[in-house]
Amino acid sequence: MARIQPIKPAAGQESVWDYPRPPRVEESNRRIRVVFDGIVIAYSTRAKRMLETSHPPVYYIPREDIRMDLLIESPHRSFCEWKGAASYYSIKTEGRAVEDAAWCYHSPNSMYATIKDHLAFYPSRVDACFVDEEKVEAQAGDFYGGWITKEIVGPFKGDAGTWGW
Repeated sequence: MARIQPIKPAAGQESVWDYPRPPRVEESNRRIRVVFDGIVIAYSTRAKRMLETSHPPVYYIPREDIRMDLLIESPHRSFCEWKGAASYYSIKTEGRAVEDAAWCYHSPNSMYATIKDHLAFYPSRVDACFVDEEKVEAQAGDFYGGWITKEIVGPFKGDAGTWGW
């Protein structure tokens, strides 16, 4: 495997290579917004930001700040070695539907108890996600669901050939 060359962050930026493993959860008062089919599905200034080595941040939004009437729990499940068993949600509006656009941990491992009753969204499966007013770029690979902004530098896990990082 080729040696990973982290990008040196400029002033005001963070390198995902400085994030911890196991992941860390932080409070965020940033304006987090998710849009699908022209509808604001989620808006919060009370999200949790999950930081993990080589991954862009993932924002976990409280259920109270999400249009849960437009989400349907999916039968899909996965498992995270740190957080535990994940459940998924599809979005259905009058105009469109998308499967497994969000996920949550109904009973996260104790170290991540603060994300209970919070959902995270894949930026690639909705029309747009925003941190403050910046539209985020989706993390490649559509597995981890990271939110890339101009404040974050990589390289990021998710592209072909990065699975073993």
